[in-house]
Amino acid sequence: MLNHFLNLRRRLVSKLILMVGLTLLIAISTWAYFNIRYQKEQFMEDIIEGTDRLSTTIRLGTHYAMMLNSRDDINQIIQNIGRQKEIENIRIYNKEGQIKYSNRSAEVDLTTNIKDEACYICHRTEPPLSELALSDRTRIFQSASGYRLLGIISPIRNDPGCSADACHIHPHDKQILGALDVVVSLEELDRGVIQAEKGIIGLAAFVFLLTATFIFLFVLRFVNRPIRKLIQGTQKISKGTYSSQVQIEQEDEMGQLAAAINQMGEEIGKSQAELNKQRDEYQTLFEQAPCLISVQDRNYKLINYNRDFEKMFAPQAGDYCYQAYKGLAQKCDNCPVEKTFLDGHTHHSEETGLNKDGSTTHWFVRTAPIKNTNGDIVAAMEMSLDITQRKQLEEELGKSEKKYHEIFNNIPNPVFVLDITSLEIIDCNDMVKTVYGYNKQDTLGHSFLEFFQSEDRERAAKELLTSAFINQIKHLNRKGEILFVNIRVSPSDYPGRKVLLVTTSDITKRLEAEQQLIQASKIATLGEMATGVAHELNQPLSVIKTASSFCLRKFNRQEPIKDAIFANMLSKIDGNVDRATKIINHMRQFARKSEMNLIRLKLNEVMQGSFDIFSQQLKVRGIEVVWNLDPKLPSILGDPDRLEQVFINLLLNARDAIEDRWTRKDALSEDKVITLKTWADNDQVWAEVCDTGHGIPPGIAQKIFEPFFTTKEVGKGTGLGLSISYSIVKDCGGSIQARNNPGGGACFQVNFPITGQGQ
Repeated sequence: MLNHFLNLRRRLVSKLILMVGLTLLIAISTWAYFNIRYQKEQFMEDIIEGTDRLSTTIRLGTHYAMMLNSRDDINQIIQNIGRQKEIENIRIYNKEGQIKYSNRSAEVDLTTNIKDEACYICHRTEPPLSELALSDRTRIFQSASGYRLLGIISPIRNDPGCSADACHIHPHDKQILGALDVVVSLEELDRGVIQAEKGIIGLAAFVFLLTATFIFLFVLRFVNRPIRKLIQGTQKISKGTYSSQVQIEQEDEMGQLAAAINQMGEEIGKSQAELNKQRDEYQTLFEQAPCLISVQDRNYKLINYNRDFEKMFAPQAGDYCYQAYKGLAQKCDNCPVEKTFLDGHTHHSEETGLNKDGSTTHWFVRTAPIKNTNGDIVAAMEMSLDITQRKQLEEELGKSEKKYHEIFNNIPNPVFVLDITSLEIIDCNDMVKTVYGYNKQDTLGHSFLEFFQSEDRERAAKELLTSAFINQIKHLNRKGEILFVNIRVSPSDYPGRKVLLVTTSDITKRLEAEQQLIQASKIATLGEMATGVAHELNQPLSVIKTASSFCLRKFNRQEPIKDAIFANMLSKIDGNVDRATKIINHMRQFARKSEMNLIRLKLNEVMQGSFDIFSQQLKVRGIEVVWNLDPKLPSILGDPDRLEQVFINLLLNARDAIEDRWTRKDALSEDKVITLKTWADNDQVWAEVCDTGHGIPPGIAQKIFEPFFTTKEVGKGTGLGLSISYSIVKDCGGSIQARNNPGGGACFQVNFPITGQGQ
């Protein structure tokens, strides 16, 4: 019974009914109290007002009889009125407290104490009060039978009619002649009030019971039962049955709560499934992690370990880590687990031990603390990664680094490692001293641009960052002497930064040899052009000779020469002297040695200069030259003297090819044609020299640019012309190729990149 009561007390529905019932009881009781009080007050006010009206009626009814001093009429009026059931007593007192009239005859002429409660209302002060409110004139007291009585005393005033009457005169200054006391019974009133109180209390009790019953049924149906279902549902969820649904067919808060609990169950189920999955994954990771994992307590005893650890060391129950790892009898001197227990941080170290087969193994060890909910370190996790192979690779890498360092220092060309941003020399090999005369320590920290002449540094800095190969550029050695080098640039990685790997090749001697070959080729070309040059000079000399002979003849004959004729003769002599001088200067400039000097130039002008020095030879041999030049040809970067040599060589080859074919009489004289053509295509400038000779024989197209290769007869060619032309074109950044002309003969095409400015 006690347990049932305690369970009942713990139930929400009991608490809810109790609290709502108490609240309702207090509310209804308060309402009943104030309602009964209001009814009592209202009844009393009605009785008092009625009794006061009765007193006024009696006073007014007896007024006329008093004026006539008719005692019988006054007694009759009081007796008649006093017969009413509710009226207990009607008395008229004089000023001395004597009862002059009463509905009870036995009381007439009795004198009461002026200080009793009826009279005391007015006589509690001296002089007695003449004006009182109704509430002050009212009194309630108990009857001898035990029920309550209501008495109202009303003063009888001295009216002017009374004081002037001859038979019943009163002094003018006397205001109150006596008092009318009316006493009525409150027995019926009290009985009605009691009945009303019982009715109100009964109504309150009925409303309370009805409301409590309704609340009980409501709570039982819409609160208690749903809560039971909710409790059952949550209990199922707590036991792991997350798919169970709480069925509450309500759309109120209980229904919403049931839906929320169902959703919560689903979410918890998903979360639990995910947690289970993660737990399995973490367990799998723990077991299958490609490293050795162990968990140790503060005594370094193994609490847990993964599969690889067990497989490698086969630990026994109660083993310590130092026993399993290294077979030691005590912990290691430098133990990262000990440090983790001391400061609560992760630590790492490298350890060496023996496998079960006796082989040496190296590990990288890292530890981490394991804390409980209070933040105390209760264990330490140690993860060991096998780095045996890495150690072996490090040893091999050390050997390899030493090997490649030796190769780096013994490369027969200077090699520099440059910072990709500042071009500062980070490292270099020992060949720098051999080629440039600088010790390695003298170059480190300096800019690689210091090897360039000041006017070349800005262009070199751009080319180092954008080009893979820089051809024939000038460098300065420690003595300030000029070296010609080729530079190869390769972006690379250096520890901690991006670098440029730069290799320089000293080509000074090679260029000197090439210069000698070029000069020899020029001399040979001049020898071949000797006849044509002589003819070129013969024409201006003939004009000069004719003009001077004419003047000399006129002078010997002492014949006058007209001014116009004389001026014309002098003009002819002067013009042809200039022409001969130009030819000689052109030949001298062509024959002199010159270094490669790349400038912006127009290819049409170079071709025209080459033709000017060679035109007479072609004219003498009856070879026609057809020009097809683009007048808006963009500029290129090149050496005009050396490019002129290229086109002279091509014109010589075209001339020889035409003559060779013509001498074999397999062509007509009108077939002797050389075509010169230029055009621009995209970012390239093209020049073409075509002839009507015998063309390029099959199988030698890839050999004609090789040094000393020639198809001419012995004594008619050196085999250097096309080879040198090929080198010159390459040095100017262009290319040259040969092909057979579909109409007969050979075509040589030369192309150069457009400079990008002033096109």
